[in-house]
Amino acid sequence: MGSVLGIAGFPNGEIYRVDDPSIKLVMSRLYFQQIWGFSGETEHFDSAQNQLAGDVAKKRFTFVVGKFSLTDFFDHNAYSADARNQFMNWALFTNGAWDYAADTRGYTWGVYGEYNQDEWAVRAASVLEPKYPNQSEMDMRIGRAHGDEAEAEWRYARGDHPGKLRLLGYMNHTDMGNYQDAIDQGLLADTTPNIATTRSYSLKYGFGLNLEQALTTNLGFFARAGWNNGTTETWAFTPIDRMASAGFSLKGTRWARPQDTVGVAGITNGLSPEHRQYLAAGGLDFLIGDGKLNYAPEQIVETYYAFHFWRYWTLTTDLQGIKNPAYNADRGPVLILGERVHLEF
Repeated sequence: MGSVLGIAGFPNGEIYRVDDPSIKLVMSRLYFQQIWGFSGETEHFDSAQNQLAGDVAKKRFTFVVGKFSLTDFFDHNAYSADARNQFMNWALFTNGAWDYAADTRGYTWGVYGEYNQDEWAVRAASVLEPKYPNQSEMDMRIGRAHGDEAEAEWRYARGDHPGKLRLLGYMNHTDMGNYQDAIDQGLLADTTPNIATTRSYSLKYGFGLNLEQALTTNLGFFARAGWNNGTTETWAFTPIDRMASAGFSLKGTRWARPQDTVGVAGITNGLSPEHRQYLAAGGLDFLIGDGKLNYAPEQIVETYYAFHFWRYWTLTTDLQGIKNPAYNADRGPVLILGERVHLEF
């Protein structure tokens, strides 16, 4: 695709929004981490992205300061959180209604803390917001511009099959425009509303619910629901104010391919009333806007098959069907076929 425009639940989670296609080196993470243990009982962590192998106390407090992505720590899901190996859609690798603070590549600077017990954990972070929507420059007026996140996680088991439930809340404080103010200004001046002309330091907040449940040794179920107040402009992620998703992930053990995975999921994305009216009046977001909106929820189905074909190599075929892209019933449907080759060692 030529640019990241025209779909709120964008189909490729490895694509960021503002850049050119030339090869470059980018520093994505640079942080200090300290773990304090409060018990002799430990659990083992395997080596993984952003994680060193080793044993840590089950009861512990973790502190992080530096550059990272909020998705490193929040809204994780065993079956749908990794666009490189699982579902690719933006509204599946995380909660689409979570307008999480980040630069255009998905990273920010800040502090993070987590307290973990045997069956539950709580975590929180306070980080920088971009100075302008979907841009790389961060707003250093920290007292007025920052993003705050908090999440509670409960771990349980149904027989031998584990599950997790997470409740996320967030507040963005930044120099955002207001949809209703933009609509009112457009009516008074008899012009197309422009959200940028109404910017002032204000609050955006929202919530997310995240479930993962192992149904058998090889089959897992997941679901998410998200909501934000939708009165101020989309600032850092994607224009989704309400969303629900659910899906399944199945290992290929039954057909003698235990390292293969097949997944299928569905998503429904929606907008707040003010957001709909702004787009219907001709307003634009940084990702969507047709000049005139015949509103309908954006509906997406994604399925993939990850074929582990040799040692560290995986080939994935991904298919997505999108109805009402960018919430416009006059557009679509769109069918997107994707291929990924992944090397990990």
